[in-house]
Parts: sequence; C-alpha cells; structure tokens
Amino acid sequence: MAILNMFQPIWTVIMNWWWLLLPVVLHRPFLFLWRWWRVELWLAEQKYVLLELKIPKDVLQPLKAMDQVFSGLWGSIYDPPDWWETWIEGKIQHAYGLEIVCINGEPHFFIKCPQGIRKTVEANIYAQYPNVEISQHDDYTKYVPQDIPNKNWEMWGCDYTLLSNDVYPIKTYASFFEEKPDAPMEEKRLDPLSSLLEGMGKLGQGENLWVQFLATPAINDDAGTHYFDRGKALVDKLVKRPEKPMAKPIIFDIFDIFATGKPPSTEQRKEEIIPPEMKLTPGERTIVSAIEEKIAKRCYSVGVRFIYLAKREVYSGPAKTIPLSFFQQFSTTNLNAMVPNAKIGTMTKVKKHWFVPWNYLIPRRVYVRKRNLFKKYVRRFNALFPDPGGNFILSTEELATLFHFPGQSVTSAPFMERVESKKGEAPSGLPVEE
Repeated sequence: MAILNMFQPIWTVIMNWWWLLLPVVLHRPFLFLWRWWRVELWLAEQKYVLLELKIPKDVLQPLKAMDQVFSGLWGSIYDPPDWWETWIEGKIQHAYGLEIVCINGEPHFFIKCPQGIRKTVEANIYAQYPNVEISQHDDYTKYVPQDIPNKNWEMWGCDYTLLSNDVYPIKTYASFFEEKPDAPMEEKRLDPLSSLLEGMGKLGQGENLWVQFLATPAINDDAGTHYFDRGKALVDKLVKRPEKPMAKPIIFDIFDIFATGKPPSTEQRKEEIIPPEMKLTPGERTIVSAIEEKIAKRCYSVGVRFIYLAKREVYSGPAKTIPLSFFQQFSTTNLNAMVPNAKIGTMTKVKKHWFVPWNYLIPRRVYVRKRNLFKKYVRRFNALFPDPGGNFILSTEELATLFHFPGQSVTSAPFMERVESKKGEAPSGLPVEE
C-alpha cells in the first residue's frame, strides 16, 4: 500500500498532463499528412502535356546532341519553392517525365512537361533534332484498368537506385558509341538502347513495358544533394590531399609564451616533392577524372523505374528481364551501377522472413506494393512521395545515355515507327483563296 501511495503523485501528473506529449509523438505524422494534402491541392491546379516524339528514319546527330538538349532544358523548369510555397501553397519542383513505352510490341518515346513550357521543350529538341516530329498525345496510362493488379491484369516493376555514392558516374555513351565519322559500322552499333528496343519488339498483344525517368533540375545547394561538395570531398580523399591547416589565433601563441617561456615555432612543414596526385595508379586516375567530369556538368535528380504489365493470359514473368538487362549495361566495377531499390519497399517482391507466420502476409504486401508503384508511375511521383528522396544525381551525359533517339543503323527492326519525311510549312508566297 505504501508503494502505491508513493507512485500516486506521479500517476496524477501523468493523468493530468499526458496531452503535452501529443505534439512530440504526432508532429511527424501531422507534417507528413499536411504536406501531402497541400501538394495534392497544388497539383490539381497544374496543367501538364504529354508529347510524343516520332523519330526520323535517319538520326545522324551524335548522342552529344541529346546531352545538349538536357542542358538546355535544365533552366527551363528550374524553380525551387521557398518555405511559404512548400508548406502553405504545397508547391514542388516540376520534373520532366522521360518515358520509353512499349504498347502491344510498339515502342514509343514520350516527354511529359508543364504545359507552359511546351514551346521551350520543342525548341530545344528541334534545335538538335530538326527532323523529329513532336505531337501532343493522350496519356497512355489511361488505356489500361486503373486498379492493376486485378483478376485480369498482372504486373511486375521496381524503382532503381545506385549501388555506390551518386557522385560516382555510371557507364555513359562515350564508352558505348564511337562518334567519329570514319568509325567502322560495327562500332557505331554499340548503342545501349538497342537491347531495350529489340526486347520491346518481342512483346505481343496485351503486353506493356513502361520505362520512366523523372528528371528534376538539381543544384549544389539543394537540400540533400550538395553533389559538387560531396564529389570534391571524395576527390580530395582519393588523391590523399592534405587538409588545409586552420589558422591559429594569436591568443594561443601568447598563452604558449607564458606557459613555456619559448616563442612559437617558426619552422614550416616541408612540402613533399611529389604531389599526391602523381602517386595515383592509372585506375585511380580514371575514377578521379570521371567524378570531376560528372560534377562539372549540369545535373538532375532522377527517379528511375519500370513496369511490366499484361493480361494474365499473356503475362510472361521472364519479360521483366528486358529492362533489368538494359540497366545492367551501365554498371562498372570501379565506378557505379544501377540496381533495383529493394530497401524502400518499391520492388514488387518480398523476401520470406524467418518468422514463419509473418510470411502469410507476403501476398498482401506484394499486392500493396504493386498498387503503390502503379499509382506513382501514372501520377509521375517519386518513390517516397510526398516526402523527397528515392532519387539520385545524374549528369546530363548520363541522362542522355539512358534516354536518346537511336539511329536507323542501330535499330532497324520494322516494329520501330519512324518519320519517313519531315513535315514543313507551305511557302509564304503561295496564293490563298479568300
């Protein structure tokens, strides 16, 4: 009884003031739901347009042309929200939706962008690819049921991430494609996109393969990126560059004189005759050079995903290896690699747990993942929406390697729809009937 009397005051305080803990416990869920609500309201007011890009029969421009397109598009959409716009208006940074889509065995190229910058997007593409035909297209994601997976449709998909720090570049077109005019034809055929398009051409009626790149302009001082600072720090670490000594306040020197009776040492540290950069191996120099080249370019914060969906009677599980093998081409052992992101729960596969009863929930968890992935693809949301994250930094060169227009010599299969001739306006001098 004495023990109960001792704890009675404590229990009284808890019963009277427990509500003070609610803001501490609930502030994170509240901010998450508030942000989600405000973003949804802001997005409802935005207008986007989906542009289909029909590739000309002969694409003679090098892949650097697409690199230049993305460099030009970078500033057209960059408009980061401030504090008020983020938390009150719900504004988010716009992103380009770069999509390579196969519908019933026919590949298509799309770009989704805000309607207000459509002319800017078209101008940047026409400047480098004057023979490309650009037209507005209905959203192809509305052609399938919106409750996939269901009893008639099945799907498989995942978001991607980088295996190493994103300041390490992936394998780019410079390693695939020989752009010299006199290069042998066999070398010119080394386009990584050809494997994806050829695989798409093998799909049949009722099968769809959607590959999506959500590209948001990124700068060094964006929250969570700081890619240039991180890259510079990594380069300094790789070359074993010594840190600059901090300036010693004069008060410390005065204290040393009073404590030891000796004046501060004037000896200077002898610099090494051979600088650290000269001690690198050829492989280390390649890594350092690749990082420096990446962080020197314009960069995007990119989310990468794919979805394979088909009617159940024609659904083929091995078809998912088409995009998996496509992304595997950009992997290197000394730099970086693209891998399915299983850590954030977007991959439509759940590993079995050692606690056996928990495994009975696997089918339901897989279903929820598929539904979430499908919804985020359709609405062009990043992997962790409405929270930021799930993306990684890619330079314009890396992005051009993943999304570009293949030439006729690279992909000449009949399933690839191409523009036979360019459509032009009538001469201004022609007579007009009134």
